[in-house]
Amino acid sequence: MMNALAATNRNFCHAARILGLDSKLEKSLLIPFREIKVECTIPKDDGTLASYVGFRVQHDNARGPMKGGIRYHPEVDHDEVNALAQLMTWKTAVADIPYGGAKGGIGCNPMDLSITELERLTRVFTQKIQDLIGIHRDVPAPDLGTNAQTMAWILDEYSKFQGHSPAVVTGKPIVSKSEREDLGGSLGREAATGRGVVFATEALLAEYGKSITDMKFALQGFGNVGSWAAKFIHEKGGKVVAVSDVTGAVENSIGIDIPALIEYKEINGTLKDFQGGDSMDLNDLLIHECDVLIPCALGGVLNKENAADVKAKFIIEGANHPTDPEADEEWLYFPDIYANSGGVTVSYFEWVQNIQGFMWEEEKVNFELQRYMKRAFREIKAMCKLHDCSLRMGAFSLGVDRVARATLLRGWEA
Repeated sequence: MMNALAATNRNFCHAARILGLDSKLEKSLLIPFREIKVECTIPKDDGTLASYVGFRVQHDNARGPMKGGIRYHPEVDHDEVNALAQLMTWKTAVADIPYGGAKGGIGCNPMDLSITELERLTRVFTQKIQDLIGIHRDVPAPDLGTNAQTMAWILDEYSKFQGHSPAVVTGKPIVSKSEREDLGGSLGREAATGRGVVFATEALLAEYGKSITDMKFALQGFGNVGSWAAKFIHEKGGKVVAVSDVTGAVENSIGIDIPALIEYKEINGTLKDFQGGDSMDLNDLLIHECDVLIPCALGGVLNKENAADVKAKFIIEGANHPTDPEADEEWLYFPDIYANSGGVTVSYFEWVQNIQGFMWEEEKVNFELQRYMKRAFREIKAMCKLHDCSLRMGAFSLGVDRVARATLLRGWEA
């Protein structure tokens, strides 16, 4: 299987060839603007010292401040962070929001750390990178293993150095609809990636004269993205027949009661032993009988080993890089740089609200998200038609073209 960086580079190079980019410009666009590696040493609750390696890769700022999540995961490594930072550059350009790409992470298992240890680690990491992030420089967000609380700690630590700066991170907490402006979190942000996945699903199905109500869905991953996507699909009359996460997998051929499953997981912390369906092997989710498969977990799960066994006709990439390029042409799919861009789009709305000091109602957030995603879909389709290419290459070409144009307009020198 191709690693994330090699796969992302391959997609970029293919798009660059489609666009006929100058080879020197192509090489320049591939090289990150800055790569940061820091050692974060913290006292553990038992009094011992522990050290963790943190990364921040800032890929490109031609179109605006760099933007991307911070993940806490044992497998965070330099290549992965580099690939995801580059992916964010193209994703923000496809969504047509004024950002470049960045990504960060700490190699740790958040499940093994207490809340106080996580807070110490987050604050030390922020101290080490605070002079390299900022409202108009680099704006972090939550990712795998981090959440709104993590962002609140970063905001607080950063503000000690730079003054109160709510727009320095997005994905901040919301106390309630009436108290959302306490830390500047935006309504609609938590559900945004899952909602965007559903907008992408509707757009792709409509191209083939189908709708969510006609379809059976399987979702791999039932965290933030998967659970919200499943909830919206269920509300729109779609039949979710299989769901999995790291704790277990559930199937029900007549459709899973998604609100009941969400409630069960909130109470029990697992999908295991849910009574509204039959237990199934985790590894069978991707090859389960369904019309639409939505991978919302880790990357590289669809590859040439299992491609032939996948029964879904449509694939919507809720995760980053779930499909290995070697298995790419097997299905009708929507690529990650479009399908999961709802989160960064509403992050942009949150940043705008923070800078203006004027918060939006949730209806406005959701309306604007749908407008942005519909526009991006039309533009991707136009690119596919112009270059006679796949949806993935249409999206990559759109993103790369916008970044290349901005770079040239700013006065890039060969």
